[in-house]
Amino acid sequence: MAEFTATVVWQRVTDPPEPFTDQRYSRRHAWQFDGGFQMPASSSPHSVPLPFSDPAAVDPEEAFVASLSSCHMLWFLHLAAKAGWVVDHYADAAVGQMARNAEGRMAMTQVVLRPHAQFAGDRAPTRAALKQLHHAAHEACYIANSVKTEVLCEPV
Repeated sequence: MAEFTATVVWQRVTDPPEPFTDQRYSRRHAWQFDGGFQMPASSSPHSVPLPFSDPAAVDPEEAFVASLSSCHMLWFLHLAAKAGWVVDHYADAAVGQMARNAEGRMAMTQVVLRPHAQFAGDRAPTRAALKQLHHAAHEACYIANSVKTEVLCEPV
């Protein structure tokens, strides 16, 4: 069993002090990871209006989409290398949709991955083999296996 950690830190602005109970406080915070990396984070401006959210920071919804995309990519690269295909470039313009789920709660109800892989030389998988690679990457992805959200993959 592996354990993964992230530390999330928020501090109320006290100079001048934000009242807090009126909901007019900054949602800006930091994500800290075990390797020492720290990332600015915030609520999404879609959820909390400016200036109480920070559009320049990563919000949990964006991180959720990026996490699914990143996990899929890492498995895809592994499986492509194992099959003997050399990937030169990989990009994914992933999009997540927030809507009410079957229980009537707001949720990330769909994430669409749109990966595009470029292969070295003239040796690239057939369309069918590429589709199978993406299917296998999706099946292996720890994050996709951990959520109820429908995760679709539409390679371009």
